Amino acid sequence: MEKKLLLLVVFIVVLGTQANEYLEFNVTEIDRIEELEFGFSKYSSNLNPLLVGLTLIRGADSGAVCLDGTLPGYHLHRGHGSGANSWLIQLEGGGWCNNVRTCVYRKKTRRGSSNYMEKQLQFTGILSDKAQENPDFFNWNRVKLRYCDGASFSGDGQNQAAQLQFRGERIWRAAIADLKAKGMRYANQALLSGCSAGGLAAILRCDEFRNLFPGSTKVKCLSDAGLFLDTADVAGGRTIRNLYNGVVEFQSVKNNLPRMCTNHLDPTSCFFPQNLISQMKTPLFIVNAAYDTWQIQSSIAPTSADPRGFWHDCRLNHEKCTPSQMRFLQKFRDQMLRVVKGFSMSRHNGLFINSCFAHCQTERQDTWFADDSPVIRKKAVAIAVGDWYFDRAEVKLVDCPYPCDKSCHNLVFR
Repeated sequence: MEKKLLLLVVFIVVLGTQANEYLEFNVTEIDRIEELEFGFSKYSSNLNPLLVGLTLIRGADSGAVCLDGTLPGYHLHRGHGSGANSWLIQLEGGGWCNNVRTCVYRKKTRRGSSNYMEKQLQFTGILSDKAQENPDFFNWNRVKLRYCDGASFSGDGQNQAAQLQFRGERIWRAAIADLKAKGMRYANQALLSGCSAGGLAAILRCDEFRNLFPGSTKVKCLSDAGLFLDTADVAGGRTIRNLYNGVVEFQSVKNNLPRMCTNHLDPTSCFFPQNLISQMKTPLFIVNAAYDTWQIQSSIAPTSADPRGFWHDCRLNHEKCTPSQMRFLQKFRDQMLRVVKGFSMSRHNGLFINSCFAHCQTERQDTWFADDSPVIRKKAVAIAVGDWYFDRAEVKLVDCPYPCDKSCHNLVFR
């Protein structure tokens, strides 16, 4: 077990890449969903990354615990200078668990127990402390809230027979209370962000986060790779809806979903961002790859919907997709653009949807801000987010369809 965990830690180290170079890694199927939350490459663009220690929320009361009952935690690096009273909260991603089998497996990993969490994490990308790597947020108080509940910080229940605790919502509240006590209550600027399952959580918790602060505090939210679409798979099934339905029911998520949605839609529909983003009151920025690799592999063309393996090669390497498969993926992109159309009408919201085969671009240095970062109209993700947050410009960046973008850092799997 210790060797396996060490391998996972090595895999998760965020590395740089050369321009438009394909990123390759090899993981077992059982780890694939978890590892898809991150990108991996062969070359490091950050030879001296900041390491930040884990803080357990020892004062966590009211049952705010991970799946296995251990204490939740976060990594905090203090701000300084002009950023001393500015706070960035990054919600960690890592998939979901929707039944006894998947949650019991999960509680023996860092996604379900603080016993297995890394004691130190690299802070790169939007969490970097270097101005040349993170020009707008480098000197803010930056927090990485660890994800150990399996329901995007939204569950509140338990399964006594399996010794499982579903306390994501309580973890969220306990972490916020702890951070407020450490100075966040005095914030003059705040940004709630997250990647993948954490990007979904940032949407679910955004308006609640806004209400933690006085009206004079500038508060916005950022969702990276969190725009999971309620879409059909290649067999015409509803793989991701079935997954979300299991999460919502098994982890008792219903009562913690935004009431603006549940007052007219079923709870599972209210776990999908497309039914939330246009009703939110707090400014939101969406960063998403139009050909999100997690959604291709786990929602659009999972092995369960492709028993004969017609999509196997395409699922792992977009260059091996047939023309008909690419047309299917283009329709997925079209659906994504329809979903954000109304949302983008608000001048307060922002968009960066690039035509890449990627997943999570704000935490990786090579895709957040580097000499060869992905760009749309010559603007990197970091600059787009900064321009939007600080109201320097209205940012609604939508890429042309694949294969026009040559700046992508596309993921290729073996």
